[in-house]
Amino acid sequence: MASATGGRHGWETTNLRYTAFDMPKGLIRYQNSGQFHFLTFSCYKRQPLLAHRNGYSLMEQALERVRQTHKLVVAGYVLMPEHVHLLVSEPCLGSLSAAIQALKQETSKKLKRPDEPHFWQRRYYDFNVWSEGTTEEKLHYMHQNPVQRGLVAQPQDWRWSSFLHHATGAVGTVEIESRWTAQRRGGQLRAISSLDSRAAKASP
Repeated sequence: MASATGGRHGWETTNLRYTAFDMPKGLIRYQNSGQFHFLTFSCYKRQPLLAHRNGYSLMEQALERVRQTHKLVVAGYVLMPEHVHLLVSEPCLGSLSAAIQALKQETSKKLKRPDEPHFWQRRYYDFNVWSEGTTEEKLHYMHQNPVQRGLVAQPQDWRWSSFLHHATGAVGTVEIESRWTAQRRGGQLRAISSLDSRAAKASP
């Protein structure tokens, strides 16, 4: 198992070091409550349904479509065999619950077998993230989840999370909001604000 040390300034795992949420200060705003949401939802009866039928890949593709359609910010995620963790903003278009419903409906339609009553549990857990410290804590928790479960030795070995993007800037299926993404935009992070929705809709 990888050795990891944590602190206010980031996490170090073997030879990969990254700041869990290394964003320029004051460049990102959120509509309504102005905070991130740490979301958890599970497969039906917590069965490892995502581990089959190309589930991880289809889930990532659906998450990116929902991110674009609802104009929300994805700060991090991890896909586990029987559940999903997301760290996201509230969407600019529609409600967060509508975005999650769309995500679950799309993946259920593609992954649920005819003999299965459901693919997802109906409810999801929503924790409001108010501070940068809590944001770092949730990102670290998500990225360490596969290690804690014994699925891999190090978080970078688990393909289905945002860890490698935060650690190295690697571009995956889902666009992750980070300093790497900001650099590719010329140093600007997305502004998601109910007070400036027109600007948010026009952002690339």
